[in-house]
Amino acid sequence: MVDLAENCVIRFINISRKKDGIYANFKVKGERGGVTFAASISVEISTAEVDPGDPLEKIIEESAKMAVREFKRADFCFEGLANI
Repeated sequence: MVDLAENCVIRFINISRKKDGIYANFKVKGERGGVTFAASISVEISTAEVDPGDPLEKIIEESAKMAVREFKRADFCFEGLANI
């Protein structure tokens, strides 16, 4: 499965307000290349080009699209046992 949306479960958790902005929070679980992974993603809604006055469905949808896009292009590296 190449498509992350078909391969993973992307679940909306909540919207939280912090000092520096309002965030939509998601959890992602999936499998790719024989590796099972889980991640938490927080998207600031102002970067997703939505307004806090928009309907909740639109905020969640646009934030989720941005979360998936950024998660796909993320580059991860192993910290190494010496640093743990």
